[in-house]
Amino acid sequence: MEISSFDLDPEFSDRIKTQVILESSFSKEIMILLKEGQIMKEHKSPFPIIVHILQGEIDFGIKGEIHQLKKGGIIALEGNIPHDLTAKADSIVRLTLSKLDKAERVEKVAESSSK
Repeated sequence: MEISSFDLDPEFSDRIKTQVILESSFSKEIMILLKEGQIMKEHKSPFPIIVHILQGEIDFGIKGEIHQLKKGGIIALEGNIPHDLTAKADSIVRLTLSKLDKAERVEKVAESSSK
């Protein structure tokens, strides 16, 4: 058993931040901090993901279509589908990855996307 929390004091910065909050036998729960205006450029995951907005608002782009997600919004996406995120406000995003996926992949996307 592992216990953790997304109820942390977020420190938004000029770089997109990612942090693994919890890792279970089947998933990785990752917190992504996006400051208003920051963009995670188009990328894809080899496995299905779930994106849940804990705070703020993002535009979630899928194949040229924008889905506005506000606090409480959640979206499930199959693997290998290109998508991007744009923060419309300072946002805390919960990303659920398959245990088979790598948190380092998400970190690399964040690093290469930061303004």
